[in-house]
Amino acid sequence: MRSKLRLPRTSHFVVIRLMRKDPHSFADDTQPTTRSVELDLVVDFEQRRVRGTALLRLDRDADGVLDLDTRGLQIHTASGRDGQIRFELAAEEGFVGRRLRLFLHGDFVRIEFVSSNEATALQWLSEEMTAGRSAPFMFTQCQAIHARSIFPCQDTPRARITYSARLDVPEGLVAVMAAKSLEDAPGATGRRIFTFEMTQPIPSYLFAFAVGHLGFRDLGPRSRVYAEPEMLGAAAFEFADVESMIEKAESLFGKYVWERFDMLLMPPSFPYGGMENPRLTFLTPTLLTGDRTLVNVVAHELAHSWTGNLVTNESMNDFWLNEGFTTYAERRILETLEGTAQATLHAALGLDMLRRDLARFGESSPFTRLQLDLAGVDPDEVYSSVAYEKGYLFLRRIEAAMGRPAFDRMLLSYIATYPFKSIPTAEFVAFLEKAVPNIGSLIDVSEWLTSPGLPNDAPLPDSPRLSELRATADRAGRGESIDVRSWTALDLQVFVASLPKSMPEPIASALDAALSLTKAKNPEIRIPWLAIAIKSGVGGLEPTLRKDLLEIGRMKYLRPLYGALVDSGRKELALEIFETAKSHYHPVARAMVERTLSTAA
Repeated sequence: MRSKLRLPRTSHFVVIRLMRKDPHSFADDTQPTTRSVELDLVVDFEQRRVRGTALLRLDRDADGVLDLDTRGLQIHTASGRDGQIRFELAAEEGFVGRRLRLFLHGDFVRIEFVSSNEATALQWLSEEMTAGRSAPFMFTQCQAIHARSIFPCQDTPRARITYSARLDVPEGLVAVMAAKSLEDAPGATGRRIFTFEMTQPIPSYLFAFAVGHLGFRDLGPRSRVYAEPEMLGAAAFEFADVESMIEKAESLFGKYVWERFDMLLMPPSFPYGGMENPRLTFLTPTLLTGDRTLVNVVAHELAHSWTGNLVTNESMNDFWLNEGFTTYAERRILETLEGTAQATLHAALGLDMLRRDLARFGESSPFTRLQLDLAGVDPDEVYSSVAYEKGYLFLRRIEAAMGRPAFDRMLLSYIATYPFKSIPTAEFVAFLEKAVPNIGSLIDVSEWLTSPGLPNDAPLPDSPRLSELRATADRAGRGESIDVRSWTALDLQVFVASLPKSMPEPIASALDAALSLTKAKNPEIRIPWLAIAIKSGVGGLEPTLRKDLLEIGRMKYLRPLYGALVDSGRKELALEIFETAKSHYHPVARAMVERTLSTAA
């Protein structure tokens, strides 16, 4: 039997003081806050490092000391208005990194640095790991606390920055950034310079860029998709309706303020479904099913333009403010595009993920609360669907209590009250109590936020179609024949999610033969089925399993497949595949798989 999740790795050296309100940052509230950053970066594929300078401009004069976050950085020099200044790198404090203390007087500092070749925010891919196999590729992933591994910064959502950047990259490659593109010009021999600016203040976790052999195709007046040329046509087809999606979102949540909603199709090793970097959303290639059935991920990342990017959680303790609101907003967008019945099926899939994560942690685990206390805890180690799906259900519960028209007015007011601000959960509660003075008599807000598990009054998704699909899955699990000829891809996703987690091998094999689930192009069907089939002892799965684990880096798919191998007594095979595949995985995904394998019984 698989053991419960062990307690996450902690930093034994971290001492949280009152002046440090973010437990994952050395940023000190008694010191100045960074308002803008000017970056001049050289992207070195050979050394797998980024080097350059960062000019940080502060909101007021530093009075002798400024503390910044770093992880794995070499600091060469630091200078202020009076020339070079003294600095100290403190001892490493586990996953939090090292405090960079600058002895500074004045309102700016210029730091010369170089990243580690193992920077957790950077992934470097050789030519063989790309679609075209002709040029290398690199990209950043700064959420949750990884921007500090690229440049020294106050790496907390509490500090929002504008920035400009000059990226020096190898000639023949293209740099794209979550910012406005200003210029593309020749550099030194064999190099090219791309310049960008972001004039709207963002938290550091939304800092993002990528470099590779990229083309683009315009999809609408304010959106385009970037991808390797070999993938561009498929990406343009899959995301062709994005302008309609933006318009529907604006009708619900107000004006889109980021000017452009461009997308970058990532390499297969990208660890998430998407990342909501302003102006340039990163998207996994696992969305390319050829039938536009997984564009709910695009809806989610678009929704972040209001909830997350515009109104942001103050720290990872309040992550649900980003993801719970965004999951709610995503499903409201899907309602307008596909209808309430389809949105309900998406919610049912989300509930299935939530229940799996509650079981993984244990329902009494503090990591199943919405309001977290992650002092000394690496947020990557407790990343789950809880913030998304429990947060979504909490907002649905509020909506049910208020009625949708009143809830919509409150949501618009919330967005209008906190644009470009980072707030804690307590601020939202105060806003809610002011907007709905009797909310305490309608909902136990404290239970929803601070108690583990799922409250009894959770508004679980329900519809006639959902009941029908679940009943069909129950019959299929008993070996009865079923008819799926008129089903949509979403129907099949819900059906597979509703099947028993294991079943007698003859039944599972017959079901696979009838529905070709192992061969499904849609990974939202194939991957959950593979996990069931592995646990059910179905034969002949290894070629498909190896292919998926060697080619896909999305954590949503890696966890259940490696977990199923371990649960079915095939840990040696899991270790063998991981040894081959791990160099293809992003550092965050690699660490997740290592935890999955090491915590299993």
